[in-house]
Amino acid sequence: MRSMHKLVVVELLDGLRWFIALAETEQVTAASDMLRISQPTLSRRLARLERDLGGELFERHGRRLELNDRGRILLEHARRASAELTAARQEIAAFDSPDRGTVRLGFLHSFGTWLVPGVLRDYRQRSPRVSFALYQDAATTLVDRVVAGRDDLAFVSPRPRSTLVHWTPITHQRLALAVPAGHPLGEYTTVDLTAAAGESFIGMHEDYGMRRILDDLCAAAGFVPNVVFESSELATIGGLVAASLGVAVMPWQEPHTWPDGVTLVPLRGAGRDIGVVWASGRPLAPAASRFLEFTVRAHAPVDVGEPTETAPEKVTDV
Repeated sequence: MRSMHKLVVVELLDGLRWFIALAETEQVTAASDMLRISQPTLSRRLARLERDLGGELFERHGRRLELNDRGRILLEHARRASAELTAARQEIAAFDSPDRGTVRLGFLHSFGTWLVPGVLRDYRQRSPRVSFALYQDAATTLVDRVVAGRDDLAFVSPRPRSTLVHWTPITHQRLALAVPAGHPLGEYTTVDLTAAAGESFIGMHEDYGMRRILDDLCAAAGFVPNVVFESSELATIGGLVAASLGVAVMPWQEPHTWPDGVTLVPLRGAGRDIGVVWASGRPLAPAASRFLEFTVRAHAPVDVGEPTETAPEKVTDV
């Protein structure tokens, strides 16, 4: 199929090239020399084109050709079409090469400060001619875009429940309870989520992966969280926590992005698996397939976000 596409594009480009050459040189002899085809062949092509379009495209002045109104209209469109077909030919050629082309990659907003920049930096050192079209959104939207073919791959967490995508883990991130500065739970080195059962929670909207994680963790701890605020940005949630409007479950990886006044306490045994998804039953383009292979091989499995801060000796676990 791809070979057929290439053939069609080449034939269309060839037809446009000789008409544009005729229009610009205004001579069959000069155009045939430029195109390296015989004058009779070029004359026959022009006659056939004029028959197909239902009228002459040039005024004949001996051996010189001059575009008429019909010809000027065709030349304007032919130049635009030639540029578009040339771009299409280049894209088709890139599609067949794993070292060129564009990878359409979706990811969660919270991955934009650490995971995605690191993966892309490492991959571009290996394949500098591959480009990326990036898209950020909620986990459910990212999965839908991959299923629909709008994106090739997406970094999401937790593992999607959809059977329309494949998923493989690439890293694991520890989770923490975010509390306002001075909150009693902020004095502990680690904490069980049951200790926050009576707190007001600030969470992501329901179609976001972190909200599903919050609900699942609370269910495992035996309570339903009292969610008083919802947001689509973890940074906003951090700001609301700092304002003492509630507590939240957040990734340990990103304390540097939260405003002053937020204390992160690692949740005992809690983390999120981060993985990459691609559509079931549809082959990836070579560039996307090579990037997927590299990501899985180079980044799985590792554990990020282990706390490095040392708590005071007098503090005990909850």
